[in-house]
Amino acid sequence: MKTRKKRLPIGISDFKEIITKNYYYFDKTKFIENILDDGSKVKLFTRPRRFGKTLNISMLRYFFDVKNKEENRKLFDGLNISKSEYFEEQGNYPVISISFRNYDEENWENGFKTLKKEIKRLYNQFQFLRENLNNIDSKDFDAICLKEDEAEWQEALLNLSKYLYEYYGKKVILLIDEYDQPIIDSYIKGYYNKAISFFKTFYGLVLKDNEYLEMGIMTGILRVAKENIFSGLNNLEVHTILDSEFTEYFGIIENEVEESLKDFDLEYELSDVQRWYNGYLFGDTKVYNPWSIINFLKKGKLKPYWVNTSGNGLIKLYLQKLKHEIFEDFSKLLKKETVLKRINDNTTFENLETNFEKNIWNLFFHSGYLTLAEEYDTMKKNVNVKIPNKEILEMFSEMFIEIYFKNSDNFLDMTDALKNGDIEKFKLELNKILLENTGIFDVSGIYKEQFYHGLMLGIILILRNEYEIMSNGFAGKGRYDLLLKPKNISNGKEGIIFELKILKNSENLNSDKIHEKLENECKIALKQIEEKEYVSVLKNAGVEKILKIGIAFFGKEFEIKYERE
Repeated sequence: MKTRKKRLPIGISDFKEIITKNYYYFDKTKFIENILDDGSKVKLFTRPRRFGKTLNISMLRYFFDVKNKEENRKLFDGLNISKSEYFEEQGNYPVISISFRNYDEENWENGFKTLKKEIKRLYNQFQFLRENLNNIDSKDFDAICLKEDEAEWQEALLNLSKYLYEYYGKKVILLIDEYDQPIIDSYIKGYYNKAISFFKTFYGLVLKDNEYLEMGIMTGILRVAKENIFSGLNNLEVHTILDSEFTEYFGIIENEVEESLKDFDLEYELSDVQRWYNGYLFGDTKVYNPWSIINFLKKGKLKPYWVNTSGNGLIKLYLQKLKHEIFEDFSKLLKKETVLKRINDNTTFENLETNFEKNIWNLFFHSGYLTLAEEYDTMKKNVNVKIPNKEILEMFSEMFIEIYFKNSDNFLDMTDALKNGDIEKFKLELNKILLENTGIFDVSGIYKEQFYHGLMLGIILILRNEYEIMSNGFAGKGRYDLLLKPKNISNGKEGIIFELKILKNSENLNSDKIHEKLENECKIALKQIEEKEYVSVLKNAGVEKILKIGIAFFGKEFEIKYERE
């Protein structure tokens, strides 16, 4: 009888629920041993969103919390930490755990209300403390629970750590999940200064020189505003994706992916999964996106998962701000090329404001949209970065269209024509798109293949539900530009290969001569497809009908030629 597979915890970040309901779990409990062995008092772990930060914070809460000690101890039976000498630390501390991962407010007035609500919810968990409080502390406690305006909101975590210490006689472990979400959100929506003013005191008081604090652990995406929030905090140790330490606890490493593929009887080659979800180099370790892997294990389909979740607001904001300045590099990335940029741990919003173009790459990198193309060397000022995987490539391709072109809905007519094999209609719709966006051709460096490659890739990605879309892949004797392989070959759909050419140095030619040259470039493109045997990758996959398309561009002018076999 076949063993029933465990359920997958999609959208579940509560450690207790995952363990008690027997969900599939990648054992990260050795993280506890490592942070205790590390010894630093306050630790900040920065990782991209949905890389296991919230689940790890939940795990730490159930491990350390003195409340329900015996019940929580059972959660760790058989897990790695249960075999460690540090298991004796289980249930030995009062724990304060607060999360801001769901913060999403349009202005500071609403934002402050949300913060008060979250702090009140936290205080309500400790109502039993009131019986031990003196009159003054009791009034302060009640003011928080009643959400009074004059309550000591900025001192709330410091005061609560004091109350817990006095009740248990033990110092407190403080856990703050997604500490920077309100700050990032406020920055996107234009009230950053008000938010940062609050959080500078809110975090600073509880983390700096707090005599009631045993250890503080914070997670977030960015090491934001270090000079403000953590000013004078000498006991802070920051672990980013440039570190090798703690890498295996945020994200899924290769051997875990291999094991999970076996557990769920998935017939995919590991290389296919790598192409979609791997590509991250954290320190010197390859890491997979856990959100994507878990969703893939459940649904068994290679498709975007992570990029379709919320959290792209800051990325879109900076792409819009710098769309002309970063155009050339953005286009290179879409072609799966690397770009040489300065990457470090010191991303702050102050840096972003003073030098957009220089620091946007740090933002993309630490947010998980770019990764190292080589092992990080602290002695180097610059390092090559790239798009990590196909999932992110698709997202950036769609953003490319959204940012540089208006009326992108018009692209649907063009892609419909392509999948129906109507190349004349395809040409007509492409012409409309280029004419409607003439302003984009004023951008410096526009006459480069990267731009047109990004444009065409963004357009045909609309067809990703029907085709497997590949960019700059190897086939036959070379690299094709774009290839569309039908996901269902039984219905006789055509496979499609694009080869793109760019006409240069034609400024002195009249329109007729330009189009004559464009037609000649199209012929060269089709000959290249033939001589390089690009069709082999489609034929080997069982695709019988193949459409070969050569397109040559000059500014907003272009020609198309095609052949079928």
